[in-house]
Amino acid sequence: MEFNPNNTIIKLCIEGMNMEEKDKQEEASKLFLQAWNEATNDFEKFIAAYYVARHQENTSHKLKWFETSLQFALKINDDSVTSAFPSLYSNIAKCYEDLNDHGNAKKNYELANLFMCNPSDKGPFYHGTKADLQIGDMLTAGRESNYKSEFIMNHIYFTALHNGAGLAAALAKGDGPERVYIVEPTGNFENDPNVTDKKFPGNPTRSYRTQSPLKIIGEVTDWVRQTPEQLQKWREKLANIKGDIIN
Repeated sequence: MEFNPNNTIIKLCIEGMNMEEKDKQEEASKLFLQAWNEATNDFEKFIAAYYVARHQENTSHKLKWFETSLQFALKINDDSVTSAFPSLYSNIAKCYEDLNDHGNAKKNYELANLFMCNPSDKGPFYHGTKADLQIGDMLTAGRESNYKSEFIMNHIYFTALHNGAGLAAALAKGDGPERVYIVEPTGNFENDPNVTDKKFPGNPTRSYRTQSPLKIIGEVTDWVRQTPEQLQKWREKLANIKGDIIN
């Protein structure tokens, strides 16, 4: 399953989050409920229920919606959803805690900790760039950020979604052709904290980082290309990002 920002339900949730940022909570709540009512599959229902839950003032209602989100998430055998389990179980535990049900709170906090280990994603993994590289080459940390030139990155970043790597290649610095390489981590890696549990629960874009080298083992050419208009919107979005890069 690939996270698609052009999915109708995802777009409704993004619009709802934009309303939240403008402190238009009622409009946001309506958009999240619309997303729930229009959701047609388990993934869409998991996402929509999560945001409906956040707008419940009554703790019991909030618990019901978070548990609904979890039920749909548990039906999906996919790393983009598994990464949301710590957030889901933590929110459920907090609800039980607020309801003075300390037994269920403890159980759900333990489940949250259980899933907060190293990512279970087995790949394949991809890295997008404009650099001309060869099979066997090593990608290493310590280079300038593609998005903030004043940053020297302490990690090397990669994803399990080849379309996401293709977008990264299109946005990368340089004048060369966009390249998406198949890479193999040579050490431990972690969820990218710059995107994990930010807009969406967990790490739906399956984005990771490591301080160990990535070995290039192949190349793909069949990712979905963005239109010039879509790329310009991404560049504007990146330029307007507030806050620091977690480095």
